[in-house]
Amino acid sequence: QVQLVESGGGTVQAGGSLRLSCAVSGRIIGSTAVGWFRQAPGKEREFVAADRRSGGNYYGDYADSVKGRFTISRDNAKNTVYLQMNSLKVEDTAVYYCAAGANTLANNPSSIFYWGQGTQVTVSS
Repeated sequence: QVQLVESGGGTVQAGGSLRLSCAVSGRIIGSTAVGWFRQAPGKEREFVAADRRSGGNYYGDYADSVKGRFTISRDNAKNTVYLQMNSLKVEDTAVYYCAAGANTLANNPSSIFYWGQGTQVTVSS
């Protein structure tokens, strides 16, 4: 029933920007926590950013490595979550995955209910 479809990946020069999209079907964005993860070749999948709801408010969480450069946002009318990536670095190169789950998904993989298929982001020097 629930499906997450990612888009917006590609190749960009270091210092450039890229915007990823995650379209959610079967469940609207506001009804669950949605986050972004990434995995580089030979490395473990790591948390990047999350948008969660608590007490009627939305909060954004970010990994230290992307704070100040990446921004997670949403468009409830389109059931879509975005990841705006600015000042990209070569080390940001990875497959980026959209995920939906509980508010603890940032550091608790068991709380992730659904995964997107992933989209490749390549940052060239």
